[in-house]
Amino acid sequence: MDPVIIVGAGPVGLALSVALAQRGVPSVLLDDSVGKEEPRPARTVVLRPDVASMMERLGCTTLRDEGARWAGWRTMRRKQDVRVVALGDDVAPSPLHIPQHALARGLRDAVAAQPLINLVTESHVDSLEQDDDGVSVHTRGPEATWWRGSHLVGCDGARSTVRKLLGVRFPGRTAVERHAVATLRTELPWPDEALLHRLPPWRTGGEEITARPLPDDVWRLDWLLPARGELVTPDALIARVRDTLAGWSGGTASYELIDTGVHTLHHRLARRWRVGRAFLAGDAAHLLGAVGTQGLDEGLRDAENLAWKLAHVWHHGGSELLLDSYQAERRSCVAARLRAADQSLPILRGSSPLRTYLPGAARGHDTLLMDGHLGLGPLGAPPVYTHSPLAPEYAPGQTLVGTEAGAPVVDVRVTTPDGTSARLRDRLDGGQLLVVLVAPGTGVWDQRHWMSAGVMPRLAAAVTALPVRAELLVTESYPGASAHTVLLVRPDGHLVAAFTGVRPAELYAAADAARGGPPSSVRSDRTADIN
Repeated sequence: MDPVIIVGAGPVGLALSVALAQRGVPSVLLDDSVGKEEPRPARTVVLRPDVASMMERLGCTTLRDEGARWAGWRTMRRKQDVRVVALGDDVAPSPLHIPQHALARGLRDAVAAQPLINLVTESHVDSLEQDDDGVSVHTRGPEATWWRGSHLVGCDGARSTVRKLLGVRFPGRTAVERHAVATLRTELPWPDEALLHRLPPWRTGGEEITARPLPDDVWRLDWLLPARGELVTPDALIARVRDTLAGWSGGTASYELIDTGVHTLHHRLARRWRVGRAFLAGDAAHLLGAVGTQGLDEGLRDAENLAWKLAHVWHHGGSELLLDSYQAERRSCVAARLRAADQSLPILRGSSPLRTYLPGAARGHDTLLMDGHLGLGPLGAPPVYTHSPLAPEYAPGQTLVGTEAGAPVVDVRVTTPDGTSARLRDRLDGGQLLVVLVAPGTGVWDQRHWMSAGVMPRLAAAVTALPVRAELLVTESYPGASAHTVLLVRPDGHLVAAFTGVRPAELYAAADAARGGPPSSVRSDRTADIN
């Protein structure tokens, strides 16, 4: 088989290439840069807990040393605390805040460790052709050449060349929000807490300030600007820094200014995310980021969703439904996120009459913004593929558990048939389906006994007979699940269905639905040419 061609070596393209390599799929990663990340400390990203977990599984080691998890979230209005929420493993999980160049560097290190990835720098795509068997792209650079691949994924950003070559429209709104940004080293009264301060009582505070900590007493501060206001001069930005630190610290605060910038947010959504054997992901497919939503976060979810589907097709052949499900699932979720942000903006930013008349509106607005930043609610919660084309038909043996079908599973501790203990999401590395039996008490049994006891032999036989490869796991408990509940989990960690007991026929039907049905064509046997 030809490799998958990935255009664009930003975080999304890098993550996709590693995810494919972990599933045994070679890729050619075309990077139009020289292969080095320019350090921009003012350009940071916030990763929701599920996305940060995915980056760790891909081998991105910079998260640990250069990323920060918050001890809490503090919301202020004028001079008063409105809400303080503790974050941590035992309470609400914290997002991870990291400079984007550090994230990209960690992913590049993971790429370098994968022999199945051919990273080609200074290669700019200028032509694209498709046929029934694959995709060909031409690149210009020091050595202009043609590349041949089984599929193509455009991860080449908001000005995507791939999107333009495919003729896909990219409608939306320009400059939805603008922020003045400064990264500095200082001490604030709330160590390790992220802060949202609305209507600060000093002249240069504007309507909203966000402060998010990084390691070593470094903070990123964002001031919300008028959507179409004047340019922010260096002197004006320094005045904002000084007034803000003085307002928070009650006097003159010392600081070291590291980097500054102005961040303009756009809302756009590509009309199509799949054209034949070509796909769009990340900023090439969508732009969002207002009122706490996170664009890169969603782009990395694109990569996770697409990787296992391309890997299945590459190894086993696949149905058109499986490939179409990428657009059906991801585009609908991002569109819902964009709708929620666009509907919230008039109320949150003061252009709706409802803002004045709704009782308790201010507190509700603050909670909505907090949810967006923390990855909760309609602005930030992990996607749920409720209406996925891969969802199985209802069967009498299905049951409800604490996770909705189509939602990410809870990361409970599980045991493999050989007795190894692990977290559930750590078992997603192999790219196979997971079948999880809820069996209280197995933790104190010797593995030799419980593998041959009760429903385990029948369940093991049912797993072996599935139409796709699956791993059998056991857990002591799962939220909302009774004993002998069987969970079927997709390779990206989303729940397919839950069943009461061992039901081989229904489990088979659900696994068949999750792979999009039988392959619609025989895969090519062409040998990969990775140069």
